[in-house]
Amino acid sequence: MHDLTIDTRTTLLDALRERAFLPGTKKGCDYGQCGACTVHVDGARMLSCLTLAAQVEGRAVTTIEGLAAPDGVLHAVQAAFMEFDAFQCGYCTPGQIMSAVACIQEGHAGSDDEIREYMSGNLCRCGAYPHIVQAVRAAAAATVTQEASL
Repeated sequence: MHDLTIDTRTTLLDALRERAFLPGTKKGCDYGQCGACTVHVDGARMLSCLTLAAQVEGRAVTTIEGLAAPDGVLHAVQAAFMEFDAFQCGYCTPGQIMSAVACIQEGHAGSDDEIREYMSGNLCRCGAYPHIVQAVRAAAAATVTQEASL
C-alpha cells in the first residue's frame, strides 16, 4: 500500500512510476492505444495512462510487481510467458501479462480467436502474438487444472 500526496492532474501511470517507484508499468503511447500501461484496479484491467491517480484512491491497484506470490513464485501467466517465449524486447510484456490475467479471470480464453480479440488492445511491435496466444492458452489451462484440484 502506498499513500501518496500528488497533484490532482497526475495520471495513475505517472504516480506508479515516479512517486511509488514501481517502474514495471510501462509508458508507451500515453494515449491509451498500446496497452503497455495496463494494471488492475479492483481486479479489472485499466489503462493507467488514461486514469487519474485520484480516481483510484482507496481502491486495490495491482501492477506487474504485485502479480507474483509474496514468496516469489510466478503467477501462472508470468510462468507461461517465459515457457512459451511470449516476448522479444519485453517492453510490452507487463501490459500483455496484466491483460492476459484479466482475460483468463473474465473467461475470455476459450479459443485462440477469443484470446486474440480480448488481447487486441495490447500492441507488440516485435510481433510475438502467436507466442502470447500460446502462453495465455497454457496459463488458462493451468489455472483451470489448479482450481479443479482445490
